Amino acid sequence: MAKLSLFGLSRLFSSADSGYEHISSSDAAAIMASGKNHIVVDVRQASEFANGHIPGAVNLPNESIGTTEPALLSDKAQLILVHCLSGARSRQAARKLAAMGYINVKDFGGLNTWRGRIVRG
Repeated sequence: MAKLSLFGLSRLFSSADSGYEHISSSDAAAIMASGKNHIVVDVRQASEFANGHIPGAVNLPNESIGTTEPALLSDKAQLILVHCLSGARSRQAARKLAAMGYINVKDFGGLNTWRGRIVRG
């Protein structure tokens, strides 16, 4: 039987309790490359998004996410990969989406750890 550290155990319960999961940017890149049905949601401001974003990502600023389901996210079961610049806004957005009933939300932090391609414009 595998042992789980206290840190690992606390992360497991905090993710389960919050309704979303935190994953690494490399795990997110693997999901994107796998062809699984997913949507990449960049929760930075529109001007930040225009300065550079992950190819295929949609922009949904964290501040625009309230208690009403965003029109861009009509399927609550779809795999949603959320990120921002450093991870703070993506964590907030992931929590809000989970609270609205989205069941497959993965927060992969910020572009500051992203090693993949970035497009401008």
